[in-house]
Amino acid sequence: MIVMKFGGTSVKDAGRMDKVLDIAQAVSDRAPVVVASAMAKVTDTLQSIARLSEQGKEREAKQLLKELKARHVSEAGKFLTAENKEQCFNTLNEYFRSLESIAKGLCLLKELTPRSNDAILSFGERFSTLLLFYRTKERCIKAILLDSRDFIKTDDTFTNAYPIFELTNEKIRQMIKPQAGTMYIVQGFIASTKDGITTTLGRGGSDYSATIIGAALAADEVQIWTDVDGIMTSDPRVVSKAFTIPVITYKEAAELAYFGAKVIHPSTIQPAVNSNIPVVVKNTENLQTAGTKITSGIPNGGLKAIAFKEGITLVNITSSRMLLAHGFLRRIFEVFEKYRTSVDLISTSEVSVSVTVDQTEQISEISEELADIASVVVEKNMSIICLVGQELWKDSIFVSQVFESLSAVPIRMISLGSSDTNLSLVVPTQFSNDAVQKLHQHFFKE
Repeated sequence: MIVMKFGGTSVKDAGRMDKVLDIAQAVSDRAPVVVASAMAKVTDTLQSIARLSEQGKEREAKQLLKELKARHVSEAGKFLTAENKEQCFNTLNEYFRSLESIAKGLCLLKELTPRSNDAILSFGERFSTLLLFYRTKERCIKAILLDSRDFIKTDDTFTNAYPIFELTNEKIRQMIKPQAGTMYIVQGFIASTKDGITTTLGRGGSDYSATIIGAALAADEVQIWTDVDGIMTSDPRVVSKAFTIPVITYKEAAELAYFGAKVIHPSTIQPAVNSNIPVVVKNTENLQTAGTKITSGIPNGGLKAIAFKEGITLVNITSSRMLLAHGFLRRIFEVFEKYRTSVDLISTSEVSVSVTVDQTEQISEISEELADIASVVVEKNMSIICLVGQELWKDSIFVSQVFESLSAVPIRMISLGSSDTNLSLVVPTQFSNDAVQKLHQHFFKE
């Protein structure tokens, strides 16, 4: 069997939804499970409704609700007729009544909790899968619509819930019985606690849902359908000659995702990693391309791609007392932990520690507290450039070629990961695009 996840742009309107069903129906002999995101921009609109309601702006929230409902009713009306149209509209009306009630309650309380935020955001995927399901009925495609909250069970960390895998796997196997010729349609991103309270899986949640289901059912493959041809050698908006990577390892894909490539999110592929199930990234609008296959390992090493991440702050911590001082590093990281600020990269010498962070809300408090034990210099407007590939450190001339390519670029920090999968550099943001272009031109022989 096969799991096929379709992102928001792939289901953004009636025409795209029909294309999704064409793609899934073409592999009906592989017992497809279709995991769908909300229609493009719907989750953003729902978030706006939640925030307006929290502020007591009932009129503005109602207007967005009205527009959201009109959009779904309009798209449903484009490809549904008679009884299918009536039944779909009835259920949509029920959903919107529930959504309006939640929004009204928030307006009265003027309080938005993570739990109520998840409740509101869950409607986007429920809307889109409802339309997809009734379209299968219209097209006489054998399909079963399920509510993902019934089988993906999580803890109560609302907005970024963690799956309870033993229970989740059991329920997935109970409810999804793959069979050739039958299509299952389920929601990505949403789940529930053991008590049935709605949760969401956070950023990349729909991909995560897909790989959770794929792992539980021992799928042959998980496909992530999006609006790009796959994972590319760099951001094509910066590097015009960037191209699709045919095959990449799980580890490489995770590194790229963490350091800026937005096609997938690192945590989303972990269930597939654990079960050794290949993940394929494909383009809904370009069926001729093979996309990128993410797998457990491929024989060839070397550089695969160059990612970059802007909006980085570099924190340099220096103290002569650090030399041979037991517990110095612990004290530094206790400060970052205290302010719930995660560190991306770290580089150390005998008397200094340099770290990068992308959460800067409390950087002043962090700097002030670190100043009690060391001299602190904060450099803002930095970028991380990450060169990703297998066994980079085994190539004796690779690092020298990197620095040769960037001879005119001021490099503020270097980190060669012990995982041997990435070499990361920190440069001022005004140099990052030029640096990425030069590296791509050199290593991919443009």
